[in-house]
Amino acid sequence: MTLAGLGGHELALFTAAVFVLNATPGVDLLLTVSRTLQGGARAGVAAVLGIVAGCAAHALAAAFGLASLLAVSPRAFTALQWAGAAYLLWLAFGLARSAWRGAPPQSPPQSPPGSPAARAAGPGGHADFRRGLLTNLLNPKVALFFLAFLPQFIGTAVADKTLAFLLLGLLFVLQSLVFLLALVALVSRLRRPGTSPRLARTLQTAGAALFAALAWRLLAVRAS
Repeated sequence: MTLAGLGGHELALFTAAVFVLNATPGVDLLLTVSRTLQGGARAGVAAVLGIVAGCAAHALAAAFGLASLLAVSPRAFTALQWAGAAYLLWLAFGLARSAWRGAPPQSPPQSPPGSPAARAAGPGGHADFRRGLLTNLLNPKVALFFLAFLPQFIGTAVADKTLAFLLLGLLFVLQSLVFLLALVALVSRLRRPGTSPRLARTLQTAGAALFAALAWRLLAVRAS
């Protein structure tokens, strides 16, 4: 057995799911690309560090929050897994609908010119770090996704579920950091805006299929 009691197949599936999540166009990806295009690699790296710090906070909250829930009632954890499966199906539906319609991903909200937020978006590593951190922390979908995503890879036979959550969260954060830094390096060299519509639809379709498969896998295990 490998990380947190996962087998090699489970760990490979987790890694693939994290990659698809990172590569699917969303606010974090668009913020990384836009800050790199506007402020260069330094601004992009600062935004990435803020985003990753937000992910780490969400992972810690999920780990210790769900550990407390488990201590109170194992049935509550089962209920949360069912709710997580439903949320994953909802995400899959949203991605599939966007891919079918060919809708471009929404950009992060822009502040009015001259406002404090607009000035903060200018040059300066601290401002870009804060923007990345707040964009991630204040996105409720990220918190919900961590609560729905991590439990799918932790079996009931795992003795220390808190440690399992922490290790999977660490793997998620490290993989996200590597992916986003690679994106910064690519965009800073190419200096072209973002992802093509065809690639965006492909990633959305792949994400929808993977999230639906994860939800189906959870429901099949619970039903057996």
